[in-house]
Amino acid sequence: MRGTEVTAIRPPAVAGQFYPADPSELSRQLVALLAAAPAAHPPAPKAIIVPHAGWAYSGPIAATAYAQVAPARGTVRRVVLLGPSHRVALRGLALSGADLWTTPLGPVALDRDGTQRLAALPGLGLFEPAHAQEHALEVQLPFLQTVLGPDFLLLPLVVGEAPAETVAAALDTVWGGAETLIVISTDLSHYLDYQSCNRQDQSTAAAIERLDGDGIAGDAACGHNPLAGLLLTAKRRGLRIERLDLRNSGDTAGPRDRVVGYGAWALYETDDDAQAIRSLGPTLLDLAWTSIRHGLAHGKPAPVPAERADRLSHPGAAFVTLTRGGQLRGCIGSPLAWRSLAEDIVDNAFKAAFSDPRFPPLAESELDGLALSVSVLTPPVAMRFADEADLLGQLRPRRDGLIIEDGARRALFLPAVWEQLPDPRSFLAHLKQKAGLKIGHWSATFRASRFEAIEIGKNARG
Repeated sequence: MRGTEVTAIRPPAVAGQFYPADPSELSRQLVALLAAAPAAHPPAPKAIIVPHAGWAYSGPIAATAYAQVAPARGTVRRVVLLGPSHRVALRGLALSGADLWTTPLGPVALDRDGTQRLAALPGLGLFEPAHAQEHALEVQLPFLQTVLGPDFLLLPLVVGEAPAETVAAALDTVWGGAETLIVISTDLSHYLDYQSCNRQDQSTAAAIERLDGDGIAGDAACGHNPLAGLLLTAKRRGLRIERLDLRNSGDTAGPRDRVVGYGAWALYETDDDAQAIRSLGPTLLDLAWTSIRHGLAHGKPAPVPAERADRLSHPGAAFVTLTRGGQLRGCIGSPLAWRSLAEDIVDNAFKAAFSDPRFPPLAESELDGLALSVSVLTPPVAMRFADEADLLGQLRPRRDGLIIEDGARRALFLPAVWEQLPDPRSFLAHLKQKAGLKIGHWSATFRASRFEAIEIGKNARG
């Protein structure tokens, strides 16, 4: 129950057709499928690509990916699950308004905070009919319940006609850290003869492994739209991809005159994105300093250079912090990425110098001794906690930035604030004060999200 509202439940639609409806038989099949899969090897994947046909046909292929996820049990707390729409004509991405989805293994709670965040994006909205009979997402749930346990939150999206950029924007919004797993549900070629299927699926696999969504024809994968969005995001973030399996129904349980292709891949995060941002450190600082100097001369931010590194043209969220004599002199930023990283830094540098309401506009005489740093933020991830003690116990000092919200009150601390407030209780108390809340404030509507930051600077003006 939520207050006096009735809990909305999405019941199983294809149990007994695509996978067993009997819980004991379902568990037996899952154990057998996972036991037959190659053993997991660290690290756990950030994202997997899995098929969604009846388990007799695609289950062994899907199991190769879920076996790699199994070591993340206890770490993964949220699964973002995307698949195509087979039964409803759909433009954009459909979110579910249910509170719970159920399978014969039990209920899975939905990530309501993530749903609300995504619903604010263009091309996304609540549309329950797209989910009611859709099998592409449902068949993944028993695998997830088995390898992750019952305590993860689910964020399901049915993807209709939607450009890769729209899907990528949704993924970027809920990307999170190690607590979030991305699952893309797609089969490959449909109803070709065995040899033709192998040729087409090999070509599709090559495009997937190049992270080339444009190289996948619409008839080569039924989930080509969610797949293209993941590949676009993966390419931008520098993910590494590994093929786990590539077979078809002629290899598993069907005849070879009309087969359906299946593949499984795992995608792994590397340090490439952080390294790419750090390698651009001098450029980021130069953008910020140039905007401040331009502001002193012209009263507005500097124009964003037309020619810039590719990473700077992608969406990014950044804070620009100014200090002088070791004391804060201005700090403005964006908690969410909504424009290019270059634009965000240029605008926030100007605002930190001239529009921070805590300080008068910067004067040219203050440039000597002024230091500047840029913090590039990862997307915020909503935290789950029972009470304040639980929240405090989850905080990672010197690593987590924190956003708190309650009603109209909202405040953010960057990870750098841990240097002044190393105790989690003091960190949270001061953040509450910043939000205009009392130190002892707590309520049922209190929310918190955490993020990380790549710190560049602090460089005094030379």
